[in-house]
Amino acid sequence: MIHKIVYDFPRPDRRLVELFRDIPVANIDDNMERLAAVDASIFPVNHTPLLGTAFTIRMPAGDNLMLHKAMDMAKPGDVIMIDAGGYMERAIFGELMATYCKTRGIAGIVCDGAVRDFDGLSRMTDFAVYAKGATPNGPYKNGPGEINVPVVIGGKTVRPGDIVVGDADGLIIIDPAQAEDLAKAARKTIEKEDQIMKDILEKGEYIRPWVDEKIQALGYT
Repeated sequence: MIHKIVYDFPRPDRRLVELFRDIPVANIDDNMERLAAVDASIFPVNHTPLLGTAFTIRMPAGDNLMLHKAMDMAKPGDVIMIDAGGYMERAIFGELMATYCKTRGIAGIVCDGAVRDFDGLSRMTDFAVYAKGATPNGPYKNGPGEINVPVVIGGKTVRPGDIVVGDADGLIIIDPAQAEDLAKAARKTIEKEDQIMKDILEKGEYIRPWVDEKIQALGYT
């Protein structure tokens, strides 16, 4: 790991980010080959949906010096994405740091590692937190680290300026260049599923001819 801080980067137009407001992550993932979600080990700590622009950090295991710097650099609407290497023995942040980020308009923090003050974080509103787990052990503050470089979160590459969407199911990372087409496709999926749900509730029907077709193709009679 090298010492590198990129102080600013191009962020997508907020209109592109807002295209994904209230779209379930599952419907987005359905239109990304069902392979795009961040690993399920990174879970929502509270019930706040997440939508914003990726602000990335890579840090040594159990060290949060770069997060302290990043909290003063990130802009309103950013999501701080922490590549802590999945390390679980020391928490990267807790309620105090999350509250400071919230007051600055940051949309949330995603940590591929551990947090602490879990109860307090779980009760936070209007500020999303995702993490891999919790431990009371605090972090070192020695560095080094990198800010606003490509990182890996839950097995997925995240670049500064990517669009981050999260809900109770998990997280997905979107290239802004694909945002327009992807949002349109995801909303068509919502419309389709709304009609299926209506048919189930009103008619007791769930029409899926492909089920028998695939079973027959497997040789069942």
